[in-house]
Amino acid sequence: MNDTAAFLAALGDVPAIADPDIVRRKSRDMTANFSPVMKDDALGHVADLIVQPRDKADVLRIASAAARTRMPLVMRGAGTCNFGQGIPLAGGAMVDMTGLDRVLHTGAGRVRAEAGARLAAIDEATRPTGWELRIHSSTKKVATLGGFVGGGHAGVGSCAWGILRDRGNILGLEVVSVEETPRTVQLTGDRVNLVHHAYGSNGIITELEMPLAPAWDWREAIVVFPGFMTSVEFAHALATADGIEKKLVSVIGGPIWRMMRVLRPYGREGTEGTEGMVLAMVAEPFLASFHALVREFGGTVTSEAPEGRGPYRIPLYEMSWGHTRMHVNREHPEIVSNVGLYLDPDLVGAIRRSHRRFAHLPGMHFEAKRFDGRLSFQGSPFFRYEGDAHLAEVMRGMAEDGAMVANNHTFLVKEGGMKSVDGEDAAFKHAMDPHGLMNPGKLRFDAAAPKESTGGDLPSAGWRFRDAGTRDTTEATA
Repeated sequence: MNDTAAFLAALGDVPAIADPDIVRRKSRDMTANFSPVMKDDALGHVADLIVQPRDKADVLRIASAAARTRMPLVMRGAGTCNFGQGIPLAGGAMVDMTGLDRVLHTGAGRVRAEAGARLAAIDEATRPTGWELRIHSSTKKVATLGGFVGGGHAGVGSCAWGILRDRGNILGLEVVSVEETPRTVQLTGDRVNLVHHAYGSNGIITELEMPLAPAWDWREAIVVFPGFMTSVEFAHALATADGIEKKLVSVIGGPIWRMMRVLRPYGREGTEGTEGMVLAMVAEPFLASFHALVREFGGTVTSEAPEGRGPYRIPLYEMSWGHTRMHVNREHPEIVSNVGLYLDPDLVGAIRRSHRRFAHLPGMHFEAKRFDGRLSFQGSPFFRYEGDAHLAEVMRGMAEDGAMVANNHTFLVKEGGMKSVDGEDAAFKHAMDPHGLMNPGKLRFDAAAPKESTGGDLPSAGWRFRDAGTRDTTEATA
């Protein structure tokens, strides 16, 4: 039983909410919608209260009070995560970081902001100077920078810039330890990845410094093809066309876009189940080259518009990445997916093998992204959930076809497979969270974790990174 009274007494005047309806609502993220394996756990756990820091001083008070009263903490931004990052498995205090929302400074090619700053607000601050974030989630309108870096992985822009873990995509982090006398730690270089995608389990992120990219006038395009594999081949050609500036390359099979009300008007008649669709964002000066590539592959552009001004009335990227499943699940809640990584040089061949293997399933969805220096397509078949055994069968089939398969149906960071975790991570976790209070149950290093955790023993070898274990040692403590 968590000692809420003692924790509140130690907080001083830091705002807190104990209303059970609000606390229950804030104890949810998108996990229950995206994983039937984790659904019951996701809905069954509730925090004891919510705390709302107004500034960094409040964060230090919260960290100190938690350490002194042994109160578990779960960090929260906009609550858009879907891998269980924001579910309070041990109750405790949900720390709503949206009050720390300042864009602190911008310079040539970089921005520093507080953890609660919305991705959209950051772009609003930097675009007048000709810059924008390199990568953002499909939930850009509401997602916070701290939540994206702490629990995310890649997104819109990754087809050009890679994943957040890739060197240079996070310039620096400030994190606070959960100790009786909290420390403020600055991380740069490779050490930023100790905190990235750690689910807020080894330090409270208060500030982040991110690189920027030139802010082009982006054009959105929906392109359809008579065959799914033709759409994959076109997407590969577009993703590797280095002379064309692009921000999004998303491949959606015919049965899937037919399940999405927002995309149905932009398909075309054909043999149902064989068509492919590509969603693309291309910089305006390169449209002629883009259209030439479309013609080369026999595609048809069914919609083209400036960013955010298409006839579908939402930004095109809100139909990609995690939003694709969200749109499908509005009418087909039984549909699930996995997270596989199909890598060059045999990217198209591996997807072709999976396309043949899973031809009986509703269809496939992929996002083009750079990964550890190579082009990859991230995605999987969409299919109706028939139990964990069926889920595992699909995962094994993807791996046999050549994909690196992560596990998006577990709360565990390590077993999720998107983060390379080693002894340095364990040491950093212990140093920053010596009492094990930060998001308990997520970042575990013991051999029993997979068997004791929901979905932890699904067949996943995770993603292999070529530079794992080579972090530099740059760290300063204030």
